[in-house]
Amino acid sequence: MAGQRRAGRRAIRRTAGLGLAAALLASGCSAPEATDPAVTDIRRTLDGRAAAVLRHDESAYLAAVDPGATRLRATESREFRNLADIPLRSFEYRLGDVKRSGPRAVAEADLRYRVDGYDTAPVTARRTLELAERDGRWYVTADRAAENGARQLWEQGDVQVVRGRRSLVLAVGQGGPRLRAVAATADRAVPAVSGAWPSPWSGRLVVLVPASLSAMGQLLGAPSSAYRGIAAVTTGETGPAGTTPADRVIVNPQAYSVLGDYGQGVVLTHETTHVATRAHTSKATPMWLSEGFADWVAYRDTRSTAGQIAPELRQAVRRGDVPAELPADADFAFGGDAGALARAYEGGWLACELIAERWGERKLTAFYRAVGEGGHRAGAVEKALADVLGTTPQEFTVRWRDHLRERLQG
Repeated sequence: MAGQRRAGRRAIRRTAGLGLAAALLASGCSAPEATDPAVTDIRRTLDGRAAAVLRHDESAYLAAVDPGATRLRATESREFRNLADIPLRSFEYRLGDVKRSGPRAVAEADLRYRVDGYDTAPVTARRTLELAERDGRWYVTADRAAENGARQLWEQGDVQVVRGRRSLVLAVGQGGPRLRAVAATADRAVPAVSGAWPSPWSGRLVVLVPASLSAMGQLLGAPSSAYRGIAAVTTGETGPAGTTPADRVIVNPQAYSVLGDYGQGVVLTHETTHVATRAHTSKATPMWLSEGFADWVAYRDTRSTAGQIAPELRQAVRRGDVPAELPADADFAFGGDAGALARAYEGGWLACELIAERWGERKLTAFYRAVGEGGHRAGAVEKALADVLGTTPQEFTVRWRDHLRERLQG
Protein backbone atom coordinates (compact mmCIF):
# COMPACT_ATOMS: atom_id res chain seq x y z
CA MET A 1 0.00 0.00 0.00
CA ALA A 2 2.85 2.42 0.73
CA GLY A 3 4.08 2.09 -2.84
CA GLN A 4 0.63 2.82 -4.18
CA ARG A 5 0.35 5.91 -2.02
CA ARG A 6 3.62 7.38 -3.20
CA ALA A 7 2.79 6.54 -6.80
CA GLY A 8 -0.54 8.31 -7.04
CA ARG A 9 0.65 11.89 -7.18
CA ARG A 10 0.07 14.83 -9.42
CA ALA A 11 1.39 18.31 -10.11
CA ILE A 12 -0.57 21.44 -10.99
CA ARG A 13 1.37 23.62 -13.37
CA ARG A 14 0.53 27.15 -12.29
CA THR A 15 2.17 29.00 -15.18
CA ALA A 16 1.00 32.59 -15.05
CA GLY A 17 0.64 35.29 -17.64
CA LEU A 18 -0.50 33.35 -20.69
CA GLY A 19 -3.66 35.47 -21.00
CA LEU A 20 -5.62 32.75 -22.72
CA ALA A 21 -8.86 33.74 -24.40
CA ALA A 22 -11.79 31.60 -25.51
CA ALA A 23 -10.83 28.73 -27.79
CA LEU A 24 -10.89 29.33 -31.53
CA LEU A 25 -12.31 26.76 -33.89
CA ALA A 26 -10.13 27.62 -36.86
CA SER A 27 -6.39 27.76 -37.28
CA GLY A 28 -4.50 31.02 -37.54
CA CYS A 29 -2.08 33.41 -35.86
CA SER A 30 -2.68 36.65 -34.07
CA ALA A 31 -0.35 39.25 -32.59
CA PRO A 32 -0.18 43.00 -32.05
CA GLU A 33 0.08 45.10 -35.16
CA ALA A 34 3.52 44.68 -36.66
CA THR A 35 5.65 47.55 -37.92
CA ASP A 36 7.99 45.20 -39.78
CA PRO A 37 6.27 43.70 -42.86
CA ALA A 38 8.34 40.55 -42.31
CA VAL A 39 6.20 39.82 -39.24
CA THR A 40 3.10 39.69 -41.41
CA ASP A 41 4.85 37.32 -43.79
CA ILE A 42 6.00 35.09 -40.92
CA ARG A 43 2.48 35.03 -39.56
CA ARG A 44 1.26 33.96 -43.00
CA THR A 45 3.79 31.11 -43.05
CA LEU A 46 2.61 29.84 -39.67
CA ASP A 47 -1.04 30.24 -40.69
CA GLY A 48 -0.46 27.96 -43.65
CA ARG A 49 1.41 25.46 -41.52
CA ALA A 50 -1.43 25.30 -38.98
CA ALA A 51 -4.14 25.03 -41.62
CA ALA A 52 -2.27 22.16 -43.29
CA VAL A 53 -2.39 20.18 -40.02
CA LEU A 54 -6.17 20.47 -39.85
CA ARG A 55 -6.52 19.52 -43.54
CA HIS A 56 -4.13 16.57 -43.13
CA ASP A 57 -2.14 18.05 -46.02
CA GLU A 58 1.48 17.02 -45.60
CA SER A 59 2.67 18.76 -48.74
CA ALA A 60 1.25 22.08 -47.60
CA TYR A 61 2.74 21.54 -44.14
CA LEU A 62 6.20 20.92 -45.56
CA ALA A 63 5.83 23.91 -47.88
CA ALA A 64 6.45 26.09 -44.82
CA VAL A 65 9.81 24.40 -44.17
CA ASP A 66 13.06 25.58 -45.74
CA PRO A 67 13.50 23.54 -48.94
CA GLY A 68 17.23 23.23 -48.27
CA ALA A 69 16.85 21.91 -44.71
CA THR A 70 16.86 18.22 -45.58
CA ARG A 71 17.16 16.90 -42.04
CA LEU A 72 14.49 19.25 -40.70
CA ARG A 73 12.09 18.35 -43.50
CA ALA A 74 12.51 14.67 -42.67
CA THR A 75 11.82 15.38 -38.98
CA GLU A 76 8.81 17.56 -39.78
CA SER A 77 7.41 14.93 -42.11
CA ARG A 78 7.73 12.28 -39.42
CA GLU A 79 6.10 14.47 -36.78
CA PHE A 80 3.26 15.41 -39.11
CA ARG A 81 2.48 11.73 -39.58
CA ASN A 82 2.89 11.08 -35.86
CA LEU A 83 0.00 13.41 -35.02
CA ALA A 84 -2.22 12.39 -37.94
CA ASP A 85 -4.57 10.23 -35.84
CA ILE A 86 -5.15 12.80 -33.09
CA PRO A 87 -8.71 14.15 -33.56
CA LEU A 88 -7.93 17.86 -33.62
CA ARG A 89 -10.66 20.46 -33.55
CA SER A 90 -8.30 23.42 -33.75
CA PHE A 91 -4.60 24.03 -34.27
CA GLU A 92 -3.09 27.51 -34.37
CA TYR A 93 -0.05 29.61 -33.64
CA ARG A 94 -0.29 32.83 -31.64
CA LEU A 95 2.73 34.82 -32.75
CA GLY A 96 4.64 36.71 -30.07
CA ASP A 97 8.00 38.44 -30.18
CA VAL A 98 9.91 38.34 -33.46
CA LYS A 99 13.61 39.23 -33.55
CA ARG A 100 14.84 39.78 -37.07
CA SER A 101 18.36 40.14 -38.39
CA GLY A 102 18.26 40.60 -42.15
CA PRO A 103 16.99 37.42 -43.81
CA ARG A 104 16.95 35.56 -40.49
CA ALA A 105 14.42 35.71 -37.66
CA VAL A 106 13.63 34.05 -34.35
CA ALA A 107 9.95 33.99 -33.38
CA GLU A 108 8.30 33.09 -30.10
CA ALA A 109 4.83 31.65 -30.47
CA ASP A 110 2.14 29.86 -28.52
CA LEU A 111 0.99 26.67 -30.20
CA ARG A 112 -2.66 26.19 -29.23
CA TYR A 113 -4.69 23.11 -30.07
CA ARG A 114 -7.89 21.39 -28.99
CA VAL A 115 -8.82 17.72 -29.16
CA ASP A 116 -12.27 17.36 -30.67
CA GLY A 117 -14.93 16.18 -28.23
CA TYR A 118 -12.70 16.52 -25.15
CA ASP A 119 -11.17 19.97 -24.80
CA THR A 120 -13.32 22.95 -23.87
CA ALA A 121 -10.21 25.13 -24.02
CA PRO A 122 -6.95 24.75 -25.93
CA VAL A 123 -3.72 23.27 -24.72
CA THR A 124 -0.98 25.88 -25.02
CA ALA A 125 2.66 25.05 -25.74
CA ARG A 126 5.33 27.73 -26.04
CA ARG A 127 7.50 27.29 -29.13
CA THR A 128 10.61 28.93 -30.52
CA LEU A 129 10.82 28.99 -34.31
CA GLU A 130 13.75 30.05 -36.46
CA LEU A 131 12.99 31.28 -39.96
CA ALA A 132 14.84 32.35 -43.08
CA GLU A 133 13.76 34.49 -46.02
CA ARG A 134 14.27 33.12 -49.50
CA ASP A 135 13.00 34.88 -52.63
CA GLY A 136 10.60 37.03 -50.63
CA ARG A 137 9.12 34.18 -48.61
CA TRP A 138 9.80 33.13 -45.02
CA TYR A 139 10.47 29.47 -44.24
CA VAL A 140 10.82 27.60 -40.95
CA THR A 141 14.38 26.42 -40.34
CA ALA A 142 13.94 25.19 -36.74
CA ASP A 143 10.99 24.46 -34.45
CA ARG A 144 11.49 23.52 -30.81
CA ALA A 145 9.96 23.88 -27.38
CA ALA A 146 10.71 27.28 -25.86
CA GLU A 147 13.26 27.48 -23.05
CA ASN A 148 11.94 25.55 -20.05
CA GLY A 149 8.97 24.52 -22.18
CA ALA A 150 7.49 21.09 -22.75
CA ARG A 151 7.74 18.88 -25.81
CA GLN A 152 4.64 17.46 -27.46
CA LEU A 153 3.73 13.79 -27.63
CA TRP A 154 3.98 13.67 -31.43
CA GLU A 155 7.60 14.82 -31.18
CA GLN A 156 8.34 11.55 -29.36
CA GLY A 157 6.95 9.08 -31.88
CA ASP A 158 3.89 7.78 -33.67
CA VAL A 159 0.86 8.63 -31.53
CA GLN A 160 -1.45 5.72 -30.78
CA VAL A 161 -5.09 6.63 -30.13
CA VAL A 162 -7.53 4.57 -28.06
CA ARG A 163 -11.04 5.85 -27.43
CA GLY A 164 -12.94 4.92 -24.30
CA ARG A 165 -16.53 5.77 -23.47
CA ARG A 166 -15.47 8.81 -21.44
CA SER A 167 -11.75 8.97 -22.15
CA LEU A 168 -9.21 9.37 -24.90
CA VAL A 169 -5.80 7.76 -24.47
CA LEU A 170 -2.90 9.09 -26.55
CA ALA A 171 0.32 7.14 -26.31
CA VAL A 172 3.72 6.39 -27.82
CA GLY A 173 5.41 2.99 -27.81
CA GLN A 174 2.70 1.10 -25.92
CA GLY A 175 0.78 -2.08 -26.66
CA GLY A 176 -2.90 -2.00 -27.59
CA PRO A 177 -4.13 -4.17 -24.68
CA ARG A 178 -2.34 -1.97 -22.18
CA LEU A 179 -3.86 1.21 -23.59
CA ARG A 180 -7.35 -0.29 -23.67
CA ALA A 181 -6.90 -1.17 -20.00
CA VAL A 182 -5.91 2.44 -19.25
CA ALA A 183 -9.01 3.67 -21.09
CA ALA A 184 -11.24 1.25 -19.18
CA THR A 185 -9.82 2.42 -15.85
CA ALA A 186 -10.27 6.07 -16.85
CA ASP A 187 -13.85 5.32 -17.91
CA ARG A 188 -14.57 3.99 -14.42
CA ALA A 189 -12.88 6.95 -12.77
CA VAL A 190 -15.10 9.54 -14.44
CA PRO A 191 -18.45 8.44 -12.92
CA ALA A 192 -16.75 7.77 -9.58
CA VAL A 193 -15.62 11.39 -9.49
CA SER A 194 -18.98 12.71 -10.66
CA GLY A 195 -20.63 10.78 -7.83
CA ALA A 196 -18.49 12.60 -5.26
CA TRP A 197 -18.22 16.01 -6.92
CA PRO A 198 -21.68 17.51 -7.64
CA SER A 199 -20.51 20.57 -9.58
CA PRO A 200 -20.71 20.40 -13.39
CA TRP A 201 -17.59 19.44 -15.32
CA SER A 202 -16.87 18.01 -18.75
CA GLY A 203 -16.98 14.36 -17.68
CA ARG A 204 -14.28 13.60 -20.24
CA LEU A 205 -10.62 12.78 -19.79
CA VAL A 206 -7.51 12.88 -22.01
CA VAL A 207 -4.71 10.60 -20.82
CA LEU A 208 -1.16 10.67 -22.23
CA VAL A 209 1.04 7.59 -21.92
CA PRO A 210 4.61 8.32 -23.09
CA ALA A 211 7.15 5.61 -23.78
CA SER A 212 9.28 6.13 -20.67
CA LEU A 213 9.89 8.16 -17.53
CA SER A 214 12.33 10.30 -19.48
CA ALA A 215 9.69 11.02 -22.09
CA MET A 216 7.25 11.91 -19.32
CA GLY A 217 9.70 14.52 -18.05
CA GLN A 218 9.92 16.00 -21.54
CA LEU A 219 6.13 16.34 -21.72
CA LEU A 220 6.21 18.18 -18.40
CA GLY A 221 9.22 20.32 -19.24
CA ALA A 222 10.87 19.14 -16.03
CA PRO A 223 13.61 16.74 -14.92
CA SER A 224 12.29 13.20 -15.04
CA SER A 225 14.03 12.38 -11.76
CA ALA A 226 11.40 14.42 -9.92
CA TYR A 227 8.71 11.98 -11.06
CA ARG A 228 10.44 8.68 -10.40
CA GLY A 229 7.93 6.46 -8.57
CA ILE A 230 5.07 8.84 -9.39
CA ALA A 231 2.43 6.95 -11.35
CA ALA A 232 0.66 9.94 -12.90
CA VAL A 233 0.39 13.72 -12.81
CA THR A 234 -2.21 16.19 -13.98
CA THR A 235 -1.19 19.30 -15.90
CA GLY A 236 -3.40 22.35 -15.98
CA GLU A 237 -3.98 25.74 -14.45
CA THR A 238 -6.34 26.81 -11.73
CA GLY A 239 -9.19 29.10 -12.68
CA PRO A 240 -12.71 29.22 -14.14
CA ALA A 241 -13.65 26.72 -16.84
CA GLY A 242 -12.96 27.94 -20.36
CA THR A 243 -10.32 30.46 -19.25
CA THR A 244 -7.47 28.03 -18.62
CA PRO A 245 -5.71 25.42 -20.79
CA ALA A 246 -7.14 21.95 -21.04
CA ASP A 247 -6.01 19.36 -18.51
CA ARG A 248 -3.93 16.32 -19.35
CA VAL A 249 -3.34 13.30 -17.16
CA ILE A 250 0.19 12.09 -17.92
CA VAL A 251 1.03 8.53 -16.91
CA ASN A 252 4.48 7.35 -15.91
CA PRO A 253 4.47 3.97 -17.69
CA GLN A 254 7.06 2.47 -15.37
CA ALA A 255 5.47 3.34 -12.03
CA TYR A 256 1.91 2.83 -13.27
CA SER A 257 2.61 -0.64 -14.66
CA VAL A 258 3.75 -2.07 -11.31
CA LEU A 259 0.43 -1.21 -9.68
CA GLY A 260 -2.41 -3.68 -9.71
CA ASP A 261 -5.94 -2.91 -10.86
CA TYR A 262 -6.77 -1.41 -7.48
CA GLY A 263 -3.78 0.92 -7.40
CA GLN A 264 -4.27 2.02 -10.99
CA GLY A 265 -7.91 2.79 -10.26
CA VAL A 266 -6.93 4.91 -7.24
CA VAL A 267 -4.34 6.81 -9.28
CA LEU A 268 -6.61 7.67 -12.20
CA THR A 269 -9.56 8.53 -9.94
CA HIS A 270 -7.27 10.88 -7.99
CA GLU A 271 -6.09 12.56 -11.19
CA THR A 272 -9.61 12.77 -12.62
CA THR A 273 -10.69 14.59 -9.47
CA HIS A 274 -8.16 17.31 -10.23
CA VAL A 275 -9.64 17.70 -13.70
CA ALA A 276 -13.20 17.89 -12.33
CA THR A 277 -12.38 20.40 -9.58
CA ARG A 278 -10.09 22.62 -11.65
CA ALA A 279 -12.65 25.42 -12.14
CA HIS A 280 -13.14 25.66 -8.37
CA THR A 281 -9.45 25.49 -7.48
CA SER A 282 -7.54 28.74 -7.15
CA LYS A 283 -4.42 30.22 -5.61
CA ALA A 284 -6.42 30.29 -2.38
CA THR A 285 -6.69 26.49 -2.30
CA PRO A 286 -4.01 24.90 -0.09
CA MET A 287 -2.38 21.72 -1.29
CA TRP A 288 -3.67 19.75 1.70
CA LEU A 289 -7.19 20.45 0.48
CA SER A 290 -6.70 19.87 -3.26
CA GLU A 291 -4.62 16.73 -2.78
CA GLY A 292 -6.55 15.52 0.25
CA PHE A 293 -9.85 15.87 -1.55
CA ALA A 294 -8.53 14.01 -4.60
CA ASP A 295 -7.40 11.15 -2.36
CA TRP A 296 -10.71 11.21 -0.48
CA VAL A 297 -12.59 10.75 -3.75
CA ALA A 298 -10.15 8.07 -4.92
CA TYR A 299 -10.61 5.98 -1.77
CA ARG A 300 -14.26 6.84 -1.18
CA ASP A 301 -15.72 3.66 -2.68
CA THR A 302 -12.95 1.31 -1.61
CA ARG A 303 -12.78 -0.90 1.45
CA SER A 304 -9.25 0.13 2.40
CA THR A 305 -8.62 0.85 6.07
CA ALA A 306 -7.06 4.07 7.32
CA GLY A 307 -3.90 2.16 8.17
CA GLN A 308 -3.64 0.85 4.61
CA ILE A 309 -4.26 4.27 3.08
CA ALA A 310 -2.00 6.19 5.47
CA PRO A 311 0.82 3.81 6.50
CA GLU A 312 3.52 6.47 6.88
CA LEU A 313 1.40 8.70 9.07
CA ARG A 314 0.20 5.71 11.04
CA GLN A 315 3.77 4.84 11.99
CA ALA A 316 4.39 8.43 13.07
CA VAL A 317 1.22 8.61 15.17
CA ARG A 318 1.95 5.26 16.82
CA ARG A 319 5.32 6.50 17.99
CA GLY A 320 3.69 9.63 19.37
CA ASP A 321 4.74 11.96 16.54
CA VAL A 322 1.38 13.59 15.75
CA PRO A 323 1.75 16.57 13.39
CA ALA A 324 1.12 19.89 15.08
CA GLU A 325 -0.29 21.56 11.95
CA LEU A 326 -1.94 20.65 8.69
CA PRO A 327 0.57 19.98 5.87
CA ALA A 328 2.08 23.06 4.25
CA ASP A 329 2.30 23.44 0.48
CA ALA A 330 6.06 22.88 0.62
CA ASP A 331 5.46 19.43 2.11
CA PHE A 332 4.00 18.29 -1.23
CA ALA A 333 7.12 18.99 -3.30
CA PHE A 334 8.32 16.13 -5.48
CA GLY A 335 11.88 14.90 -5.42
CA GLY A 336 12.42 15.17 -1.66
CA ASP A 337 11.82 12.85 1.28
CA ALA A 338 9.35 10.22 0.06
CA GLY A 339 8.13 9.49 3.58
CA ALA A 340 7.44 13.15 4.32
CA LEU A 341 5.63 13.49 0.99
CA ALA A 342 3.46 10.48 1.79
CA ARG A 343 2.62 11.86 5.25
CA ALA A 344 1.56 15.16 3.67
CA TYR A 345 -0.87 13.44 1.32
CA GLU A 346 -2.15 11.19 4.07
CA GLY A 347 -2.69 14.15 6.38
CA GLY A 348 -4.66 15.96 3.69
CA TRP A 349 -6.78 12.88 3.06
CA LEU A 350 -7.59 12.52 6.77
CA ALA A 351 -8.53 16.21 6.97
CA CYS A 352 -11.04 15.76 4.16
CA GLU A 353 -12.29 12.50 5.67
CA LEU A 354 -12.84 14.35 8.96
CA ILE A 355 -14.96 16.99 7.24
CA ALA A 356 -16.99 14.35 5.37
CA GLU A 357 -17.64 12.36 8.56
CA ARG A 358 -18.16 15.26 10.99
CA TRP A 359 -20.05 17.71 8.76
CA GLY A 360 -21.10 15.58 5.78
CA GLU A 361 -20.00 15.09 2.17
CA ARG A 362 -22.04 18.04 0.90
CA LYS A 363 -20.31 20.30 3.38
CA LEU A 364 -16.94 18.98 2.20
CA THR A 365 -17.61 19.89 -1.42
CA ALA A 366 -19.13 23.22 -0.36
CA PHE A 367 -16.04 23.93 1.71
CA TYR A 368 -13.79 23.13 -1.26
CA ARG A 369 -15.70 25.53 -3.50
CA ALA A 370 -15.82 28.25 -0.85
CA VAL A 371 -12.04 28.17 -0.36
CA GLY A 372 -11.45 28.35 -4.11
CA GLU A 373 -13.72 31.37 -4.40
CA GLY A 374 -11.40 33.28 -2.10
CA GLY A 375 -9.05 34.18 -4.93
CA HIS A 376 -6.17 34.83 -2.52
CA ARG A 377 -4.66 32.53 0.09
CA ALA A 378 -4.84 34.98 2.98
CA GLY A 379 -8.04 34.39 4.92
CA ALA A 380 -9.68 32.05 2.41
CA VAL A 381 -9.51 28.88 4.51
CA GLU A 382 -10.39 30.75 7.69
CA LYS A 383 -13.48 32.30 6.08
CA ALA A 384 -14.64 29.00 4.59
CA LEU A 385 -14.16 27.20 7.90
CA ALA A 386 -16.36 29.80 9.59
CA ASP A 387 -18.99 30.17 6.85
CA VAL A 388 -19.36 26.52 5.84
CA LEU A 389 -18.28 24.48 8.85
CA GLY A 390 -18.86 26.94 11.68
CA THR A 391 -15.41 26.44 13.16
CA THR A 392 -12.01 28.11 13.39
CA PRO A 393 -8.56 27.02 12.17
CA GLN A 394 -7.50 26.33 15.73
CA GLU A 395 -10.57 24.21 16.51
CA PHE A 396 -10.29 22.38 13.20
CA THR A 397 -6.62 21.58 13.79
CA VAL A 398 -7.42 20.14 17.21
CA ARG A 399 -10.20 17.99 15.71
CA TRP A 400 -7.85 16.87 12.92
CA ARG A 401 -5.11 15.81 15.34
CA ASP A 402 -7.68 13.90 17.41
CA HIS A 403 -8.96 12.28 14.20
CA LEU A 404 -5.44 11.12 13.35
CA ARG A 405 -5.05 9.46 16.73
CA GLU A 406 -8.49 7.84 16.55
CA ARG A 407 -8.02 6.47 13.03
CA LEU A 408 -4.35 5.48 13.16
CA GLN A 409 -3.42 4.40 16.68
CA GLY A 410 -5.50 1.23 16.61
